[in-house]
Amino acid sequence: MVDDLSNAVCAGSKTAIARALNLVEDRREASRGEVAALLDTLARAPRAEGGHRIGLTGPPGVGKSSLAAVLARSLRALGRTVGVVAVDPTSVRSGGSLLGDRARMAFDPADAGLFVRSLATAGDAGGLSYAANAAVRVLAAAFDVVLVETTGVGQTETDVEHVADTVALVVQPGSGDVLQFLKAGIMEIPDVIVVNKADHAELARRTVSDLRGALASARAAGITEREVAIVATSARDATGIDELVTALDTHRAELDGEPLEERRLRGAVAWTLGLVRRAHGEHGVTGLGGAGALRARIDRDLRGDSSPLALSSALGLEYLSNVRAPH
Repeated sequence: MVDDLSNAVCAGSKTAIARALNLVEDRREASRGEVAALLDTLARAPRAEGGHRIGLTGPPGVGKSSLAAVLARSLRALGRTVGVVAVDPTSVRSGGSLLGDRARMAFDPADAGLFVRSLATAGDAGGLSYAANAAVRVLAAAFDVVLVETTGVGQTETDVEHVADTVALVVQPGSGDVLQFLKAGIMEIPDVIVVNKADHAELARRTVSDLRGALASARAAGITEREVAIVATSARDATGIDELVTALDTHRAELDGEPLEERRLRGAVAWTLGLVRRAHGEHGVTGLGGAGALRARIDRDLRGDSSPLALSSALGLEYLSNVRAPH
């Protein structure tokens, strides 16, 4: 069954893709083996290895959904197939989620080369949902490009770097908090910075200038060593999108080969560690040697034949065995 589903996903069947995404969102322990087998099979798909996973992140209200829609249409016009994961926040009171990001993306439902999936955070911090890592892996096997739009994030919510080859940090001109926003953890992750809503031309130029100064200061302080492209766009007017595509493609080309493999491996290590922490808490991580030692062990095992879901399950069983062992 897994082989049939995997083949259909790789062939671009929207029905199969939806079924696969439903499966990876299933949190029941009984489904874990089937999910692991599916992801292991899809990981070997040609598109999964050679495609481009792009994360769009930034504070609320900067137009990430509108930008994702315009960017996806531009990529389709270039002949690339596109899968979109749009993550929406879950209400802390009701537990429900409006999944409004998808509603703001107007696409042709008959377009076989485009697929959009909304995921609710269900209380997960970091801007992504529990199933986001797995969902990206499903879509990566079916489409040339996967866009991952996070919820509105703050200064330290950087989980998107664990699923994306290229992280685009989206900000807006005149918000008054750009430099403050860039002072903390999220400054370390963008590969491209997008100043959206650049139809406010003078404010946009000022923001681009401020960002260049902030990046220069960050390099001088040793926070980052990278040159980060800054692109001004307007999702409303569909301007600057060609330049954004070029910046994203340039970064992906720079990663090709071992750098890309290492980046994806770091993401897989973080995902595995997160799965262990989710299942067994900090006590579980401590019981397996502590975060540093466990991260090194996960890195070593994933370089072998292990996969994140299978390895996290094995580590969980090891922890439980240690807990139950007589002292």
